[in-house]
Amino acid sequence: MIKLVALDLDDTLLNSKLKISPETAAAVRSAVELGVTVTFATGRMYSSALPYARELGLDVPLITYQGALMKTSNSQEVLYNKPVPMDLAREILSFAAEEGLDVNMYLEDSLYVRSGNSSINEYVKLARVPYKAVPDLAEVMVSEPHKLLIVASPGKIDRLAAELQERWEGKLHLTKSKPYFLEFTHPAATKGQAIDSLAAELGIGREEIMAVGDSYNDLDMIDYAGVGVAMGNAVQEIKDRADYVTRGNNEHGVAEAIRRFVLEAQR
Repeated sequence: MIKLVALDLDDTLLNSKLKISPETAAAVRSAVELGVTVTFATGRMYSSALPYARELGLDVPLITYQGALMKTSNSQEVLYNKPVPMDLAREILSFAAEEGLDVNMYLEDSLYVRSGNSSINEYVKLARVPYKAVPDLAEVMVSEPHKLLIVASPGKIDRLAAELQERWEGKLHLTKSKPYFLEFTHPAATKGQAIDSLAAELGIGREEIMAVGDSYNDLDMIDYAGVGVAMGNAVQEIKDRADYVTRGNNEHGVAEAIRRFVLEAQR
């Protein structure tokens, strides 16, 4: 019996209009009424994920920044906190500056970019968060950031991922959330590890967890969960590793998965 459902947001819970469909919202609320914990596991900032939790009436810990920060939606208590170590964050910024790459820095739940960042408007349209443009990201980094993100063309992101994975092996977790986003977090900041921490807190076993996602950053939670579900619009690698492939995010795929593995299973 599924007791915990972890949902990615973009291209999973959210449709292409960045909305939760009424059908999906109804399925989530039905699961909650049965006593199932439904939460998010997203690369988004906490402040970007919180409005969706409130829309659904969820009073749960939210897993954000790919797993770097888990914080409750109502009391805002921090339950899991794994920021990027300061020395490594500075290395990333230095590398990006040398290569002329645009970087998003997530510090104290605010988004910072270098002045003149050419790619930020597209990101802001997706995440719907404000940003602060500064001349020098390293100068404003007075504490450890939860995440850094490089934006580039898909081909360049693939080349960078291969190169930098080797450079920071064991020191940082690198993942792609979209073909043009390469994200850097603490090695313990993955969706799967954060879900494991939440499950331990709730006394829930892996076999009682369902995780639903669509992209490379969802892979470890798909592998970890007792039921790993890939969206119909997921990348092929996720589909190959999942236990089940549901419909796409524009066809209420999350609702279908909840009905199949939660609602019908408890009848």
